[in-house]
Amino acid sequence: MSSYTTRSSRPHESVVPRTHIDPSQRYRAYGPIQPMDEPRSFLARLFSFLG
Repeated sequence: MSSYTTRSSRPHESVVPRTHIDPSQRYRAYGPIQPMDEPRSFLARLFSFLG
């Protein structure tokens, strides 16, 4: 085993909270909010994306 350790002044990305995203920016990036309880097949998602 190596005794070399990497030191950084910036904390790991899993520890730092993500910055707030404006709802309109989130909508443009990810689309409308999808319900969690609606099981949709791959084809249903594909055709709703195209139509």
